[in-house]
Parts: sequence; C-alpha cells; structure tokens
Amino acid sequence: MLYQNLSLSSILVLHGPNLNLLGLREPQFYGNLTLDDVNRLLEKEAQALEVKVSCLQSNHEGVLVDAIQAALGQHNGILINAGAYTHTSVAIRDALSAVKIPTVEVHLSNIYQREAFRHHSYIAPIAIGQISGFGADSYRLGLQALVGQIKIKELAKP
Repeated sequence: MLYQNLSLSSILVLHGPNLNLLGLREPQFYGNLTLDDVNRLLEKEAQALEVKVSCLQSNHEGVLVDAIQAALGQHNGILINAGAYTHTSVAIRDALSAVKIPTVEVHLSNIYQREAFRHHSYIAPIAIGQISGFGADSYRLGLQALVGQIKIKELAKP
C-alpha cells in the first residue's frame, strides 16, 4: 500500500460540519474548547508521538471527500470527526473505503447517549476504531490509537 512507503507518519485530521463553532455551540455536549484549541492539542500530541498532523475543517461534504481522496500517498492515517455527516454520508464512507488508509472515527460527545439518529455511523464499519464521549480527549486518544496501529503494521512487515 502507498501509505507504507512514507518515512514519517503523517495523519490527516478531518473535522466536519459545524465543528468550526466549537466553544460556542452546545457546550454541554461539545465543551468549551475551540477548534483551534483542539488542533493545538493534536499538534502537541503529534509531536510527542513523532508524527505530523494536517488538520482541515469543512462544512461541505465534497471538500471532505476530495481531501480523503487526496490523502492517498500523502498520509499514513486519517482521524475523522465527520460531525453530522457520520450519520448521513455514504460518499464520505465510500471515499474512506476506496483509499484504504487506516481511519479512526472520533466524536466529542457520546453519540450513543444522544438522539437515536446519532447512533448510526456510516464510517464505523470501515474504520479501524471509534472513540466518542471524551470531549477533546477523543481526538487525542484517537490519534494515539491510530499511530499505534500504524506502528504495529510497520513492525509486522517482513
């Protein structure tokens, strides 16, 4: 696979719709940190894990699909909080499936303690894992797990 040829692990972090409103939008579910705060947390964790992160937020499904497709050969893994697209986007699911880049799905809130429509994820069946309910720590934990899985695959190579 293309991602195995990269010498430095590079992780694409995708934030879906409305995550640009973090810190303002429903803090009882999403906390008080802004998206910039979350990205800084990820950059700090990435340094500790000796990887690079590239963060992108979009409210537009096609922009996220384009970023996923462009990740092929550029990134070793994808960390994604697709926001509402988690529950609606076959296009994002199909793009992730097509590129075959290890993906971890994250959510700030515990989607299983919320409205029933949030309990279904199109991404979960093709992701290597899902972390939800830990606020901004969901991202940090997701990054740790994703990098750990990439390193395990690298060690297992002949």
